[in-house]
Amino acid sequence: MKSIIIFGIIMLIVSCNQVNVTNELKIGENNQIKTKEQQDSIVKEHLENGAWKEGLYSSEWQEEIDKGLAKDSTIAYLWQQKAMPLFKQGKYEVGMKYLDKAVKYDKSNEWQEYRAFIKCIFSKTYQEAIIDFEDCKKKNGTSYVMDHSYDFYIALSKIQLNEFSQAEDLLEEVINTELRLHGEEWIHYLEFFYLGISRYEQGKHEEAIESFDRALQKYPKFAEVLYYKANSLQRLGKTSEAEKLMEEAIKYGKQGNSINEDNSIYERYPYQVRWNLWN
Repeated sequence: MKSIIIFGIIMLIVSCNQVNVTNELKIGENNQIKTKEQQDSIVKEHLENGAWKEGLYSSEWQEEIDKGLAKDSTIAYLWQQKAMPLFKQGKYEVGMKYLDKAVKYDKSNEWQEYRAFIKCIFSKTYQEAIIDFEDCKKKNGTSYVMDHSYDFYIALSKIQLNEFSQAEDLLEEVINTELRLHGEEWIHYLEFFYLGISRYEQGKHEEAIESFDRALQKYPKFAEVLYYKANSLQRLGKTSEAEKLMEEAIKYGKQGNSINEDNSIYERYPYQVRWNLWN
């Protein structure tokens, strides 16, 4: 009889713990505030005057956002802000669960294009990035996120999937469209760089050099362009020219003349050279 009573107490404790865990997982899920004014008030209290006053990677940042989500779990911006520091720490799987929530509750599609960017540059799940970007194109048409077009990131993803010919076609289309609508000044040097890379990987070294030269017109000390151009020259038998250019690439690379996208301080972009490893 004593053992039965003890077993019953243990089962009661386990059952209570399971309820507690379930409640923790569901916190905020059933609490929704309908008015925009109330949601804005929550964001102001727990994000602007809460998390943003704490360290980006601190537990306090997460706790403040959780307080807001406990009041209304449908505020997409809070989910995105909960996810963002985790990606910058390389915690992709954890962050993606929260970012998926942001996409779920977002009515503007803003966070889906952000998720596509994260998949391309941070978590490097390129097939998934393409799916998200293609869906964004259906909803938003030709648009931009983080200073570049959806097709730019799709092309970048295809380069990383070794689909170089498709990437080349996409980047040519991106460049030609921007040239037609906005002129040469509008075109970003990375578009020429990755067009050059797509050609370089197909052995089209003369065409690659042409693209690299267009990138260098915009960013003369761009070390990666100089590096891959030198490799193309080497493959074309122009050894002395290639060696000279490689010396310049190493010099400028060590000086920090590399890819200077905002998020390149967190993630190495495709074909970005680790210049700190060079002697």
